Amino acid sequence: MPRTLSNHRTPRSRRTLSNRRTAHRLAADIGLLAVAAAFALPLAWVLLSSLDPNADLRVKVPDGLTLSNFDAVLTPDITFTPLLNSLILCGGGTLLTVVCAALAAYPLSRFRSRLNRPFLLTILFATSLPITAIMVPVYALFVRVNLIDTMQGTIFFFAASQLPFAIWLMKNFMDGVPKELEEAAWTDGASSSQSLLRIVLPLMGPGVAVVTVFCFVMMWGNFFVPFMLLLTPDQMPAAVSINEFFGNRGMVVYGQLAAFSVIYSTPVLVLYVLVARRLGGGFALGGAVKG
Repeated sequence: MPRTLSNHRTPRSRRTLSNRRTAHRLAADIGLLAVAAAFALPLAWVLLSSLDPNADLRVKVPDGLTLSNFDAVLTPDITFTPLLNSLILCGGGTLLTVVCAALAAYPLSRFRSRLNRPFLLTILFATSLPITAIMVPVYALFVRVNLIDTMQGTIFFFAASQLPFAIWLMKNFMDGVPKELEEAAWTDGASSSQSLLRIVLPLMGPGVAVVTVFCFVMMWGNFFVPFMLLLTPDQMPAAVSINEFFGNRGMVVYGQLAAFSVIYSTPVLVLYVLVARRLGGGFALGGAVKG
């Protein structure tokens, strides 16, 4: 019988191969630790500086813990009103995006047409357009239709900017729902809209959660769009109002900036916690169409 290649290896060559694998694994671990440190240092600075009465740009343990930075920023003008504006803009834009993406992805996933591929390629091209390239014509259009400096106009543009990629995500998740389940519902007299609402969307809950979190996070951190489309200071979201902490001549109160950043990040973390179970639920629909 022919011998395998491993049988011809000497103990020395095996030790050499094992040492190489160990070295490669060690190098990969060091690289991952370096990447983790690059992400952890800014987070550590935010958390430590928010409790430091003498915060600066250095990452250091505070000399004494204090909540004065939070007391200084927890006011209606600095925090509460901008956060409420952000929740209205991002919540409304996310809801509109998810609804429109589901309605657009359903026919693309369930019906075959010659126009499906060109439409999807057009959407893919739309996702590559930078916001700065289309903001000038959008601004001129909003002035003509009286949507400039309005919350609803900003919500519409938020939804329009996130809709292309949301349709791509929604369609991919919707393809994982077996069509046989809908056919059974159609046999019982359900319409396409009823099967979408009662069968497809509940079964693709993790997909809807992913699209929701993605759209909300992208809108929550967007500075340029509300800065251009909103003019009234009372309507500015937190993503724009954070710019007020950067004063003239480089004077920045780092402790208050860090405290505001912690509060500003809280809604996104809460949203992720609320949908974490849906994100890990998976589909597991294979058994639904067997037997």
